[in-house]
Amino acid sequence: MTYDAFLLLSFGGPEGPDDVIPFLENVTRGRGVPPERLAEVAEHYRHFGGVSPINDQCRALLAALDGRLDLPIYWGNRNWHPMLADTLEKMRGDGVRRAIAFVTSPYGGYSSCRQYWEDIAKAREAVGDGAPEIDKIRHYHDHPGFIEPFADGVRAAMTPGARLVFTAHSIPTTMDTHAGPGAGAVWTEEGRERSDRTDEGRPYPEGPGARARGGERQQQSAGGFRYSNQLKETARLVAEAAGVAEWDLVWQSRSGPPSVPWLEPDVNDHLDALAKEGVTAVVAAPIGFISDHLEVIWDLDNEAAETAAGLGIDWRRAPTPGVDPRFVDLVVELVAERVSGAPRRKLGEIPVWDACPAVGCCTIPRRTHG
Repeated sequence: MTYDAFLLLSFGGPEGPDDVIPFLENVTRGRGVPPERLAEVAEHYRHFGGVSPINDQCRALLAALDGRLDLPIYWGNRNWHPMLADTLEKMRGDGVRRAIAFVTSPYGGYSSCRQYWEDIAKAREAVGDGAPEIDKIRHYHDHPGFIEPFADGVRAAMTPGARLVFTAHSIPTTMDTHAGPGAGAVWTEEGRERSDRTDEGRPYPEGPGARARGGERQQQSAGGFRYSNQLKETARLVAEAAGVAEWDLVWQSRSGPPSVPWLEPDVNDHLDALAKEGVTAVVAAPIGFISDHLEVIWDLDNEAAETAAGLGIDWRRAPTPGVDPRFVDLVVELVAERVSGAPRRKLGEIPVWDACPAVGCCTIPRRTHG
């Protein structure tokens, strides 16, 4: 495939105190998030001067990619400046016709994948005639450039007797049920053939030593659970690479009405359970994030660390990949897969693809308001 630009597509974040509430309103619009939860999250940002680290992390990644791609580089966000529609407008003015997009989420599901497709469609519609076509790079949850930096961080943080706890952003359980092709989707012929050759849509085998919390309600099905299954696979691969036999996968940063079930247990509740089991040391690895988002530096480095201290648990947190050279290489390799047909590097068994294999993949279920 021929492309004439590279697009970094990310979540976005506020860059000052006055940005916080407008940003959060963009993020939560139509989701039924209680006002008190919005105010609570706003205080988390204000703890850091109203600045999210994610935009500077995007700038650092763009700087690391400078000179590595034979394409002009652009950057657009879902929820804050530079907004995606503004970026596509600039790309159109620069004569860009078709771009390859790297999204800062490795996983499948509505918020982590399909919503970015919807963002692209809305932005192209806003730009109008001549808006560049955008292709999205595949999921990369099991790429060596994602697994190896996490494994090195875990290995360095582990102490004798410490429990390894992987964390990721919680989502509503119904959203996980609908994550991936097959859950109400209409398969393409190519997609159905691919699914018949894989275990896509079946609960991922947890393997020896794993306590992959939050998956107990999964059942055999024709689709769904892609988000939690990919995270379980990532956790297993990181643990194996780090030489750690036992691990847990738990969840963090939930929001929304309390009446709506989300993936559980929360990391803080899990720490309490571990303390009752006699665990005295924990190493947390936030595999749901490619860099130190606010959910990492607040929800883990502050809230979970405080919970652990109160329970007498020694708390350590492994670093995220950020701009580790192997992660930067990952981006370059994923672009090369699409541009020149470079070999695909992946360590896991869950299939990935360049284009969605089904119409209606990862649809968002009708929200339940409590």
